[in-house]
Amino acid sequence: MTHGMWIVAIGSLVGVACALVGCFLILRRLAMLGDAISHSVLPGIVIAFMLTGSRNTLPMLIGAGALGVLTAFITDALNRHGRLQSDAAIGVTFTWLFAIGVILVSLYTDYIDLDVDCVLHGEILFAPFDTWEWGGRDLGPRAFWMLAGISIINVLFVTLGYKQLKLCAFDAGLAATIGINVTLWHYVLMGLVSITTVGAFESVGAILVVAFLIVPPNAAYLLTDRLAIMILLACLIGVASAIGGYAMAYALDSSIAAAMAVVSGLCFILAALLSPSHGLLGHLLRGRRISAPDQAFDSPSPSGDALAP
Repeated sequence: MTHGMWIVAIGSLVGVACALVGCFLILRRLAMLGDAISHSVLPGIVIAFMLTGSRNTLPMLIGAGALGVLTAFITDALNRHGRLQSDAAIGVTFTWLFAIGVILVSLYTDYIDLDVDCVLHGEILFAPFDTWEWGGRDLGPRAFWMLAGISIINVLFVTLGYKQLKLCAFDAGLAATIGINVTLWHYVLMGLVSITTVGAFESVGAILVVAFLIVPPNAAYLLTDRLAIMILLACLIGVASAIGGYAMAYALDSSIAAAMAVVSGLCFILAALLSPSHGLLGHLLRGRRISAPDQAFDSPSPSGDALAP
Protein backbone atom coordinates (compact mmCIF):
# COMPACT_ATOMS: atom_id res chain seq x y z
CA MET A 1 0.00 0.00 0.00
CA THR A 2 1.14 3.53 -0.70
CA HIS A 3 1.68 6.15 1.98
CA GLY A 4 -1.60 7.88 1.14
CA MET A 5 -3.56 4.63 1.24
CA TRP A 6 -2.21 3.87 4.72
CA ILE A 7 -3.30 7.33 5.89
CA VAL A 8 -6.81 6.81 4.53
CA ALA A 9 -6.97 3.33 6.07
CA ILE A 10 -5.91 4.63 9.50
CA GLY A 11 -8.37 7.52 9.32
CA SER A 12 -11.17 5.16 8.25
CA LEU A 13 -10.49 2.85 11.19
CA VAL A 14 -10.66 5.84 13.53
CA GLY A 15 -14.00 6.78 11.98
CA VAL A 16 -15.41 3.26 12.39
CA ALA A 17 -14.11 2.71 15.93
CA CYS A 18 -15.41 6.09 17.11
CA ALA A 19 -18.78 5.71 15.37
CA LEU A 20 -19.50 2.36 17.03
CA VAL A 21 -19.32 3.79 20.55
CA GLY A 22 -20.26 7.34 19.62
CA CYS A 23 -23.78 6.34 18.57
CA PHE A 24 -24.56 5.25 22.12
CA LEU A 25 -23.08 8.43 23.55
CA ILE A 26 -25.45 10.42 21.32
CA LEU A 27 -28.49 8.34 22.23
CA ARG A 28 -27.75 8.68 25.94
CA ARG A 29 -27.18 12.44 25.56
CA LEU A 30 -23.56 12.07 26.65
CA ALA A 31 -21.91 13.54 23.56
CA MET A 32 -19.77 15.98 25.53
CA LEU A 33 -18.66 13.21 27.86
CA GLY A 34 -16.68 11.86 24.91
CA ASP A 35 -14.94 15.23 24.66
CA ALA A 36 -14.31 15.18 28.41
CA ILE A 37 -12.83 11.68 28.31
CA SER A 38 -10.59 12.58 25.35
CA HIS A 39 -8.95 15.27 27.50
CA SER A 40 -9.11 13.71 30.95
CA VAL A 41 -7.27 10.51 29.96
CA LEU A 42 -4.04 12.53 29.69
CA PRO A 43 -3.04 11.95 33.34
CA GLY A 44 -3.73 8.23 32.87
CA ILE A 45 -1.28 8.16 29.96
CA VAL A 46 1.39 9.98 31.96
CA ILE A 47 0.89 7.84 35.08
CA ALA A 48 1.15 4.68 32.97
CA PHE A 49 4.44 5.95 31.56
CA MET A 50 5.74 6.88 35.02
CA LEU A 51 4.96 3.40 36.37
CA THR A 52 6.32 1.42 33.42
CA GLY A 53 8.91 3.77 31.91
CA SER A 54 7.61 2.75 28.49
CA ARG A 55 5.35 4.16 25.78
CA ASN A 56 4.12 0.71 24.80
CA THR A 57 0.51 0.53 23.74
CA LEU A 58 -0.88 -1.76 26.44
CA PRO A 59 0.10 0.32 29.51
CA MET A 60 -1.18 3.47 27.81
CA LEU A 61 -4.51 1.83 27.01
CA ILE A 62 -4.89 0.55 30.57
CA GLY A 63 -4.06 3.97 32.05
CA ALA A 64 -6.42 5.75 29.68
CA GLY A 65 -9.21 3.26 30.27
CA ALA A 66 -8.91 3.68 34.04
CA LEU A 67 -9.04 7.49 33.80
CA GLY A 68 -11.98 7.32 31.39
CA VAL A 69 -13.97 5.25 33.86
CA LEU A 70 -12.90 7.62 36.65
CA THR A 71 -14.12 10.59 34.58
CA ALA A 72 -17.51 8.97 34.09
CA PHE A 73 -17.71 8.08 37.79
CA ILE A 74 -16.83 11.60 39.01
CA THR A 75 -19.22 13.18 36.52
CA ASP A 76 -22.05 10.89 37.56
CA ALA A 77 -21.35 11.50 41.26
CA LEU A 78 -21.33 15.28 40.83
CA ASN A 79 -24.55 15.10 38.84
CA ARG A 80 -26.40 12.84 41.27
CA HIS A 81 -25.03 13.91 44.64
CA GLY A 82 -23.41 17.28 44.01
CA ARG A 83 -26.55 18.95 42.63
CA LEU A 84 -24.75 19.94 39.43
CA GLN A 85 -26.27 19.78 35.97
CA SER A 86 -24.68 17.16 33.71
CA ASP A 87 -22.93 19.73 31.51
CA ALA A 88 -21.49 21.52 34.55
CA ALA A 89 -20.31 18.22 36.05
CA ILE A 90 -18.60 17.29 32.77
CA GLY A 91 -16.93 20.71 32.54
CA VAL A 92 -15.61 20.58 36.11
CA THR A 93 -14.32 17.01 35.79
CA PHE A 94 -12.50 17.15 32.48
CA THR A 95 -10.86 20.55 33.04
CA TRP A 96 -9.59 19.43 36.45
CA LEU A 97 -8.21 16.11 35.23
CA PHE A 98 -6.77 17.62 32.05
CA ALA A 99 -5.00 20.30 34.09
CA ILE A 100 -3.50 17.59 36.29
CA GLY A 101 -2.32 15.82 33.15
CA VAL A 102 -0.68 18.98 31.82
CA ILE A 103 1.20 19.44 35.11
CA LEU A 104 2.36 15.82 35.09
CA VAL A 105 3.56 16.16 31.49
CA SER A 106 5.56 19.29 32.31
CA LEU A 107 7.10 17.75 35.44
CA TYR A 108 7.94 14.18 34.45
CA THR A 109 8.09 13.82 30.67
CA ASP A 110 10.52 16.50 29.56
CA TYR A 111 12.97 13.91 28.25
CA ILE A 112 10.60 11.96 26.01
CA ASP A 113 8.44 12.76 23.01
CA LEU A 114 5.17 13.22 24.86
CA ASP A 115 3.57 16.64 25.05
CA VAL A 116 0.13 18.21 25.11
CA ASP A 117 0.26 19.35 21.46
CA CYS A 118 1.05 15.79 20.37
CA VAL A 119 -1.94 14.46 22.30
CA LEU A 120 -4.36 17.13 21.08
CA HIS A 121 -3.39 17.48 17.44
CA GLY A 122 -1.48 14.34 16.49
CA GLU A 123 -0.13 13.98 12.99
CA ILE A 124 -1.58 11.24 10.86
CA LEU A 125 0.88 12.13 8.08
CA PHE A 126 3.71 10.45 10.02
CA ALA A 127 1.75 7.44 11.28
CA PRO A 128 2.72 5.17 8.33
CA PHE A 129 6.43 5.61 9.13
CA ASP A 130 6.14 3.89 12.53
CA THR A 131 5.88 0.32 11.30
CA TRP A 132 5.46 -3.01 13.04
CA GLU A 133 7.93 -5.76 12.20
CA TRP A 134 7.32 -9.44 12.91
CA GLY A 135 9.83 -12.13 12.04
CA GLY A 136 11.82 -9.67 9.97
CA ARG A 137 8.77 -8.70 7.89
CA ASP A 138 7.33 -5.21 7.72
CA LEU A 139 3.62 -5.58 8.43
CA GLY A 140 2.70 -1.92 8.08
CA PRO A 141 2.03 0.94 10.49
CA ARG A 142 1.54 0.17 14.18
CA ALA A 143 -1.36 2.63 14.28
CA PHE A 144 -3.23 0.63 11.64
CA TRP A 145 -3.01 -2.65 13.55
CA MET A 146 -3.79 -1.04 16.89
CA LEU A 147 -6.87 0.73 15.51
CA ALA A 148 -7.92 -2.43 13.67
CA GLY A 149 -7.80 -4.30 16.97
CA ILE A 150 -9.80 -1.58 18.76
CA SER A 151 -12.35 -1.57 15.93
CA ILE A 152 -12.77 -5.36 16.23
CA ILE A 153 -13.24 -5.05 20.00
CA ASN A 154 -15.87 -2.33 19.49
CA VAL A 155 -17.67 -4.41 16.84
CA LEU A 156 -17.80 -7.41 19.19
CA PHE A 157 -18.96 -5.21 22.07
CA VAL A 158 -21.80 -3.67 20.04
CA THR A 159 -22.78 -6.99 18.43
CA LEU A 160 -22.81 -9.10 21.58
CA GLY A 161 -24.30 -6.43 23.80
CA TYR A 162 -26.67 -4.87 21.25
CA LYS A 163 -29.88 -5.65 23.17
CA GLN A 164 -28.50 -4.43 26.49
CA LEU A 165 -26.98 -1.29 25.00
CA LYS A 166 -30.20 -0.50 23.14
CA LEU A 167 -32.37 -0.85 26.24
CA CYS A 168 -29.95 1.15 28.39
CA ALA A 169 -29.90 3.92 25.79
CA PHE A 170 -33.66 4.20 25.23
CA ASP A 171 -35.15 3.15 28.58
CA ALA A 172 -32.70 2.64 31.42
CA GLY A 173 -35.56 2.12 33.87
CA LEU A 174 -36.97 -0.78 31.88
CA ALA A 175 -33.49 -2.24 31.45
CA ALA A 176 -32.95 -2.20 35.23
CA THR A 177 -36.38 -3.71 35.80
CA ILE A 178 -35.67 -6.77 33.64
CA GLY A 179 -32.32 -7.38 35.34
CA ILE A 180 -29.78 -5.55 33.15
CA ASN A 181 -26.97 -3.95 35.14
CA VAL A 182 -27.24 -0.45 33.67
CA THR A 183 -24.33 0.91 35.70
CA LEU A 184 -21.99 -1.86 34.56
CA TRP A 185 -22.83 -1.33 30.88
CA HIS A 186 -22.39 2.42 31.32
CA TYR A 187 -18.87 2.08 32.70
CA VAL A 188 -17.87 -0.57 30.16
CA LEU A 189 -18.96 1.83 27.41
CA MET A 190 -16.96 4.64 29.01
CA GLY A 191 -13.93 2.37 29.21
CA LEU A 192 -14.18 1.55 25.51
CA VAL A 193 -14.56 5.24 24.67
CA SER A 194 -11.35 5.86 26.62
CA ILE A 195 -9.47 3.05 24.89
CA THR A 196 -10.69 4.20 21.49
CA THR A 197 -9.62 7.74 22.24
CA VAL A 198 -6.10 6.94 23.39
CA GLY A 199 -5.67 4.40 20.60
CA ALA A 200 -6.00 7.22 18.08
CA PHE A 201 -4.09 9.87 20.05
CA GLU A 202 -0.66 9.44 18.52
CA SER A 203 -1.83 9.13 14.93
CA VAL A 204 -4.69 11.63 14.67
CA GLY A 205 -4.90 13.50 17.99
CA ALA A 206 -7.80 14.15 20.34
CA ILE A 207 -9.46 16.80 18.18
CA LEU A 208 -10.21 14.42 15.31
CA VAL A 209 -11.25 11.70 17.76
CA VAL A 210 -13.80 14.04 19.34
CA ALA A 211 -15.07 15.02 15.88
CA PHE A 212 -15.50 11.37 14.84
CA LEU A 213 -17.12 10.46 18.18
CA ILE A 214 -19.78 13.14 17.84
CA VAL A 215 -20.32 14.31 14.26
CA PRO A 216 -20.89 11.12 12.18
CA PRO A 217 -23.26 9.60 14.78
CA ASN A 218 -25.22 12.87 14.92
CA ALA A 219 -25.45 12.97 11.13
CA ALA A 220 -26.63 9.35 11.08
CA TYR A 221 -29.17 10.14 13.81
CA LEU A 222 -30.79 12.67 11.48
CA LEU A 223 -31.00 10.19 8.62
CA THR A 224 -32.77 7.24 10.24
CA ASP A 225 -34.92 6.18 13.18
CA ARG A 226 -33.48 2.64 13.38
CA LEU A 227 -30.49 2.02 15.63
CA ALA A 228 -28.81 -0.65 13.49
CA ILE A 229 -28.99 1.55 10.40
CA MET A 230 -27.78 4.52 12.42
CA ILE A 231 -24.66 2.63 13.48
CA LEU A 232 -23.99 1.52 9.90
CA LEU A 233 -24.49 5.02 8.50
CA ALA A 234 -22.25 6.54 11.18
CA CYS A 235 -19.45 4.13 10.21
CA LEU A 236 -19.89 4.93 6.51
CA ILE A 237 -19.86 8.68 7.21
CA GLY A 238 -16.68 8.24 9.24
CA VAL A 239 -15.00 6.40 6.36
CA ALA A 240 -16.25 8.97 3.83
CA SER A 241 -14.91 11.77 6.05
CA ALA A 242 -11.48 10.12 6.14
CA ILE A 243 -11.36 9.72 2.37
CA GLY A 244 -12.75 13.17 1.63
CA GLY A 245 -10.54 14.78 4.27
CA TYR A 246 -7.39 13.29 2.78
CA ALA A 247 -8.41 14.54 -0.67
CA MET A 248 -9.11 18.02 0.72
CA ALA A 249 -5.82 18.15 2.60
CA TYR A 250 -3.93 17.00 -0.50
CA ALA A 251 -5.59 19.67 -2.63
CA LEU A 252 -5.10 22.48 -0.08
CA ASP A 253 -1.77 21.29 1.36
CA SER A 254 -3.22 21.53 4.86
CA SER A 255 -3.55 19.45 8.03
CA ILE A 256 -5.00 16.03 7.21
CA ALA A 257 -6.66 15.48 10.59
CA ALA A 258 -8.26 18.94 10.49
CA ALA A 259 -9.49 18.35 6.93
CA MET A 260 -11.09 15.05 7.96
CA ALA A 261 -12.89 16.83 10.79
CA VAL A 262 -14.07 19.55 8.38
CA VAL A 263 -15.45 16.98 5.93
CA SER A 264 -17.30 15.23 8.74
CA GLY A 265 -18.86 18.60 9.58
CA LEU A 266 -19.90 19.05 5.96
CA CYS A 267 -21.52 15.61 6.03
CA PHE A 268 -23.50 16.68 9.08
CA ILE A 269 -24.63 19.88 7.35
CA LEU A 270 -25.85 17.87 4.37
CA ALA A 271 -27.72 15.50 6.67
CA ALA A 272 -29.28 18.43 8.54
CA LEU A 273 -30.44 19.94 5.25
CA LEU A 274 -31.46 16.88 3.26
CA SER A 275 -32.71 14.36 5.82
CA PRO A 276 -36.15 13.14 4.65
CA SER A 277 -37.75 13.29 8.09
CA HIS A 278 -35.59 15.71 10.09
CA GLY A 279 -33.94 17.88 7.44
CA LEU A 280 -34.47 21.61 7.18
CA LEU A 281 -35.47 21.47 3.51
CA GLY A 282 -37.93 18.67 4.21
CA HIS A 283 -39.59 20.73 6.94
CA LEU A 284 -39.84 23.74 4.63
CA LEU A 285 -41.39 21.69 1.82
CA ARG A 286 -43.88 20.06 4.17
CA GLY A 287 -44.78 23.48 5.55
CA ARG A 288 -45.47 24.80 2.06
CA ARG A 289 -47.62 21.79 1.18
CA ILE A 290 -49.68 22.29 4.32
CA SER A 291 -50.09 26.06 3.88
CA ALA A 292 -50.90 25.90 0.14
CA PRO A 293 -54.44 24.41 0.55
CA ASP A 294 -55.21 26.92 3.31
CA GLN A 295 -54.16 29.81 1.11
CA ALA A 296 -56.25 28.48 -1.79
CA PHE A 297 -59.28 28.13 0.49
CA ASP A 298 -58.92 31.59 2.03
CA SER A 299 -58.23 33.52 -1.18
CA PRO A 300 -61.25 35.10 -2.95
CA SER A 301 -62.37 33.57 -6.21
CA PRO A 302 -62.22 35.55 -9.46
CA SER A 303 -65.99 35.32 -9.80
CA GLY A 304 -66.41 36.74 -6.35
CA ASP A 305 -64.21 39.68 -7.25
CA ALA A 306 -66.22 40.29 -10.40
CA LEU A 307 -69.52 40.32 -8.53
CA ALA A 308 -68.28 42.60 -5.80
CA PRO A 309 -69.74 46.11 -5.94
